[in-house]
Amino acid sequence: MTLMLTISCNDDFLEITPSNSYTEAVVFDDPNLATSHVNYAYRMIPWGFIRPLQLARMSDEISGRGGGSSYWRILEGHATPTFTTLLNIWTPDGSYNFSQWRPIKQANEFLAHTAESALDKDILDRLTGEIKTIRAYAYFRLASFYGGVPLITKPFSLNDDWKVPRNSYDEVMNFVFTELDEAIPLLPPEYDQANRGRLTKGAAMAIKARALLFYASPLNNPANDKSRWQKASDAAKAVIDLGQYSLYPDYKELFMEAGAWNDEVIWARPTNSEIDREARIEQLFYPNGWEGFGQVHPIQNLVDDYEMKNGLKIDQEGSGYDPQNPYVDRDPRFYYTILYNGAPFKERTIETFLPDGKDSPGGLVSSWNATETGYYPRKFITEEVSGIGWETSNPPWIWFRYGEVLLNYAEAQFQLGNEDVCREYINKIRSRPSVDMPPVTESGPALWERLVNERRIELVFEEHRFFDVRRWKIAEDIFSEDRMRMYIWKDPDSGKLSYDVRLLHEANFPPHMYWAPIPQSEIDKNGLLEQNPGYN
Repeated sequence: MTLMLTISCNDDFLEITPSNSYTEAVVFDDPNLATSHVNYAYRMIPWGFIRPLQLARMSDEISGRGGGSSYWRILEGHATPTFTTLLNIWTPDGSYNFSQWRPIKQANEFLAHTAESALDKDILDRLTGEIKTIRAYAYFRLASFYGGVPLITKPFSLNDDWKVPRNSYDEVMNFVFTELDEAIPLLPPEYDQANRGRLTKGAAMAIKARALLFYASPLNNPANDKSRWQKASDAAKAVIDLGQYSLYPDYKELFMEAGAWNDEVIWARPTNSEIDREARIEQLFYPNGWEGFGQVHPIQNLVDDYEMKNGLKIDQEGSGYDPQNPYVDRDPRFYYTILYNGAPFKERTIETFLPDGKDSPGGLVSSWNATETGYYPRKFITEEVSGIGWETSNPPWIWFRYGEVLLNYAEAQFQLGNEDVCREYINKIRSRPSVDMPPVTESGPALWERLVNERRIELVFEEHRFFDVRRWKIAEDIFSEDRMRMYIWKDPDSGKLSYDVRLLHEANFPPHMYWAPIPQSEIDKNGLLEQNPGYN
């Protein structure tokens, strides 16, 4: 998306254009200026490489160093309306502009000022489809964090009353569905290379499919209305039936710059370090032994949930798991996703053992940037990049991909009682050529457990687990499990390694944290806002 990519972090002209330069009529009647306005809305959408893997850190996937005490405070169950830093997509952040209200503001301005626009109809229709989809996605994310939020669909003027109450969750979600239904016919099926990252018809349909899945889930559908599951199933199947998307054969490359924009990617956020160094994936993720910052570290809880290559969990009889040789014969996605002690990487293997492992806290290079869990992430990074200084690869951040759609359809089919279809679509994921895991054969509750774990492994670090465990209403159990780490000792005399799983940090998930607290600063400004239960 060329225009979006050429707006640097310091370019705020789209927000503060001098009044004597362009009138609103000129902006929204000019195709280039109108497109720039929409591009800025794209840029304001929060994404996972800024504050890297933030939602993964607030689930049971990964830990990290930067802001660690704040994360642990949330993981211990101590989020409050005055301490919402990391659970806050409401109030704009001065550094990262994480607020979902920013793209909504851009959308409201565009739609208000193009009601009588002189733009060419084809251009206006496409931009309208894009901006409506952006607004729908932003409201969907807000509702996924907070439940009901105020539905604001027009720009505020100085004379307007800024104090508005929250709409209900159902009202917000029905607005999302309506917006997407109006946008989908306006969007093209695909774009040329220069416009990668713009919303397509399939992308809007995929957003609708995920939104309907959330709407049907136990947290939001306590009566288990089966018609909601049917709509979720139909929406996912509609994406599948487009015949436009397919699973990319190479799971590792799928998330790297080398595999970018393949047929599995439905909607992604491009990065371009030549214009704006936004991500710096290698520098942030690399082990300290390669002068990386080692900011995030997969936890043992996640590692333990990777199956053995034979399809059995590590605690099942006959799995072949050896706790003193724990990384042998695991699901191939483990090797593509996590750097572990002994993993081949660059010109040597990873050394997270103590006392003198090169990638451990005892390492000689940047020991303060070492892993706290015994692991580093491998997903997203390109090993050929040095990671030193500003050198970085440019993998897009994938918001939606076909693999998720298949799992969404499998879940909806399970809830509708069609277990054979559920198994079929889970096994499509597991039979990806680079994965090739044994097919799932279970039924009933055991099949549901396999589906839950398949989403955990297949979609790891992609901002799904944070929401999945909540919407399934199992967070009080799953997110209250203590976070664990791997401690590895290498005997100085014999060189023998010993592996010991130890406590990283205690965790607790109180029932009221299914919804995030609305920042107290917002409630202080707007007395009509009601706080979510349990935070008063």
